[in-house]
Amino acid sequence: MKNNTRIQLGKNGPLVSRLGLGCMRMSSIWGGPTPNEAESIATIHEALDSGINFLNTGDFYGAGHNEMLIGKAIKGRRDDAFISVKFGAIFHNGQWLGMDLHPNAIKNFVNYSLTRLGIEAIDLYQPSRMDDSVPVEDIIGTVADLIKEGKVRYIGVSEITPDQLRKANAVHPISALEIGYSLADREIEKELLPTARGLGIGIVAFANTAEGLLTGEMKAPLPDHDYRNHFSRFQGENLIHNLEKVEFLKQFAINKGYTPTQVAIAWVKEQGESIMPLVSMSRRSRLPENIEAMNIVFTPEEMHNLNATFAKGAILGGTYLQR
Repeated sequence: MKNNTRIQLGKNGPLVSRLGLGCMRMSSIWGGPTPNEAESIATIHEALDSGINFLNTGDFYGAGHNEMLIGKAIKGRRDDAFISVKFGAIFHNGQWLGMDLHPNAIKNFVNYSLTRLGIEAIDLYQPSRMDDSVPVEDIIGTVADLIKEGKVRYIGVSEITPDQLRKANAVHPISALEIGYSLADREIEKELLPTARGLGIGIVAFANTAEGLLTGEMKAPLPDHDYRNHFSRFQGENLIHNLEKVEFLKQFAINKGYTPTQVAIAWVKEQGESIMPLVSMSRRSRLPENIEAMNIVFTPEEMHNLNATFAKGAILGGTYLQR
């Protein structure tokens, strides 16, 4: 199950695994229960053993729980792991309050992250979103100072506009852009993706299955307690329409001998050598399927059919991924 394929994050950035492990679901999100910690740590260990070294987290995932979990998992294996940390989001009692991207806050955040992770330097450090409350130049400049201090190695960004990306890269080379990207979410193809490519910035693409829409397992209506009910994509006629589109993906996957999830991940991987699918999981049982997806190739006709069926606007409604 070894996955040795590597991707370079940015034209002068580090080599990391082509498939990334998103660790968010290993902590309580949206008020849900915390998954079994032993299983989460075992999942990280097996991912590392399989050649997946890119571990993605946020200092606000589970109010720091996620970082502490990763810290336990990589103890004695620091050289095997590349740690990506997002910062800036402020939560209280599980409710999002906004962002704090002021320089003093960033300097405070990084020290807490280093302590929880039990490491001396964060490999990739990035604001989780830009909210225009602080100039991009001040945010990136502060992280650049942390590189000089030896607390951070590379700078990334997430949930950013093309103009903000250009400003950020002018302050310090940006290694990676973390952004939602899937068959169902293709907005970045218009301007943000070309901008990143032109600047030589790698893409860390999360939400490859569009919050579960592309797994082929979703049914309408969703249970009342499901957090996705808050988003128009998963409501009423929108969800019915969108699931009809997914029926094509399900049949496509059957014909190819894979699952819809695998096809969705593979499609993201096939969008360019600079793109890393970032897949969230908290169980070891998910690893073989997701690793196998990285070996899928499509014929020109298959790619045309996928792109035509899931062209921009084919999926109705939005999610929190959209700015």
